[in-house]
Amino acid sequence: MKTFSDLGINDTFVKALSENKIVKPTDIQLKAIPFLLETGTDFIGQAQTGTGKTAAFGLPILQSVNPDIPVPQALILSPTRELGQQIARQLFKFTRYSPKKIFVESVYGGARIDEQINSLRRPTHVVVATPGRLLELLERKAINLSSVKTIVLDEADEMLSMGFKEELDAILAYTKGKRQTWLFSATIPPALKEIIAGYLSPDAMRVQVSKHDVINRDIEHKFVLCTNDEKSRVLFHFLKSQGKNRGLVFCRTKAGAKSLAQELMDENYNSDALHGDLMQKERDKVMRAFKNKKLQVLVATDLAARGLDVEELAWVVHYNLPEQTEYYTHRSGRTARAGRKGFSLSLINEADRPGLKMIERELEISIKQIHS
Repeated sequence: MKTFSDLGINDTFVKALSENKIVKPTDIQLKAIPFLLETGTDFIGQAQTGTGKTAAFGLPILQSVNPDIPVPQALILSPTRELGQQIARQLFKFTRYSPKKIFVESVYGGARIDEQINSLRRPTHVVVATPGRLLELLERKAINLSSVKTIVLDEADEMLSMGFKEELDAILAYTKGKRQTWLFSATIPPALKEIIAGYLSPDAMRVQVSKHDVINRDIEHKFVLCTNDEKSRVLFHFLKSQGKNRGLVFCRTKAGAKSLAQELMDENYNSDALHGDLMQKERDKVMRAFKNKKLQVLVATDLAARGLDVEELAWVVHYNLPEQTEYYTHRSGRTARAGRKGFSLSLINEADRPGLKMIERELEISIKQIHS
């Protein structure tokens, strides 16, 4: 079995990884890290959420940074504020034993730009940014990318689906030909193929991780067959069985998430909803309450839960099946973190059976029925 040391990662980073219970490299890490450490060219990594992509690109970036040069040397673009913050936190953890301090700064919309401009005036080696806020900073000449050697597009398909095509074009046109670009994405839709053709080298290295390698084998997958009217009763019965265990309930729509969260509150569950209609302040308040364990149940939509990283979640409930198989992986992957066991429960009606079968087939997992 290959270790991170075998892949060329320095001992100081390996020590920090070990402390965070990251010992065995994942498939994307095995395929990407040696190449990214040694080769200064473009890279395309196709892998689902939850495969360890942050370490796959983050470790080579941190290892290439010169801490004595106090300017941005790498730029990581993320579709959401939460994912950006999560990446920055993880990179910070990796640098714990670095002999010289490596500074990572996260910038995003929904927060005061003047405060972020002040933060960027301090020594900064790696910038993690959402596309819109980065463009604002570039327009104000508040960030200098002239020393950036590497740009990472993380969750590139999500950035496009969230409408960041123009921003990405502008950023990549600004940096084209001057840096290496590493692109990580779960899928490669036509719009992303255009970006690859326009801004990445034709001989960019490509690696793909099979969906089979994505699924966390510490998660138990079950489903309950019920009518739509019975779903809330089944959910309450399940929550009762879970005692004080905390978890996430996923709905397909914002209206559904709001309505279900209210139902849970009416039943005296410490619950709230995370959805796209929330202002950033409201969103931060909900997330803070959940992370501080003041909420037992968080009801969320798929896009709202992007980048959500909360430890010690025992279960995930799919109140509605997701529209895409990759979202099932993303949802279920919120549980069974750091070597723990997890439980993923789908509440389906008869019309959902084909969708559940497709998830089983595509992810090569078995989802067993339990009776409510």
